[in-house]
Amino acid sequence: MSERIELDMDAGLALVRLNRPDKKNALDPDMFAALDEILTRLSSDPEVRVVILSGAGAAFCAGLDISSFAAAPDLVPSLMRPIPGKDYNMAQRVAWGWRELPVPVIAALDGEVFGGGLQIALAADIRIAGPKARLSVMEIRWGLIPDMSAGQTLRGLIRADLARELTYTGRVVPAEEAADIGLVTRVDPKPLDAAVTLGRTIAAQSPDAIRAAKRLFNEAWSESAGDGLRREAQLQGSLFGRPNQLEAVAANFEKRAPAFGPPAD
Repeated sequence: MSERIELDMDAGLALVRLNRPDKKNALDPDMFAALDEILTRLSSDPEVRVVILSGAGAAFCAGLDISSFAAAPDLVPSLMRPIPGKDYNMAQRVAWGWRELPVPVIAALDGEVFGGGLQIALAADIRIAGPKARLSVMEIRWGLIPDMSAGQTLRGLIRADLARELTYTGRVVPAEEAADIGLVTRVDPKPLDAAVTLGRTIAAQSPDAIRAAKRLFNEAWSESAGDGLRREAQLQGSLFGRPNQLEAVAANFEKRAPAFGPPAD
């Protein structure tokens, strides 16, 4: 694991921290490589129940480290090259990959959440922002458009006219407004503590049901009504009678905490 990312495991919680505080966790080539590596690692670890994503220091992520890319112009084409067998490139992978993880991802946001940093946060299932967090679709300031999956994630969170305004202007959105319009789930004075508390609540549920619930929202949300209903029934059918589902029932009847095993899939 690169020094750009810190990972701590705690009772099913994977605490992932962007670790470049002196640069406000800006995305340089090493950060892209580290994000790709941690996503690969987390996706195949059955012990992970919930991921908590945060940034070291005063900012979550200030976006691209433009100076590092200006010094190596061949890096941009490499990030834009499609990944074999995938519908995305490496720039999109480090954001969209959080949506693809089989478990919920909670982003704890503070300080600057700009550009690529915002696009990473938008791919989380839940975003908890500190009162001093500031968010921006900032690419227009560099004469660019957001290209790390915001075109997919924004449309499921905020109104189209607001998405267009933020993209066309690059204006900075304070935390309370971000919560009002749907960019973040809620504001909390201690976002990381709140994310961990919520993560522990989710991690205490059946891992099979939580993974199925994430698939339900990832897949059925954008399908037609008929396809979405069939997907819902299929996912529910895959849970009935499994050990963790039976344990959930037994624990409820016996009024005790459930003792779930690893996920079935």
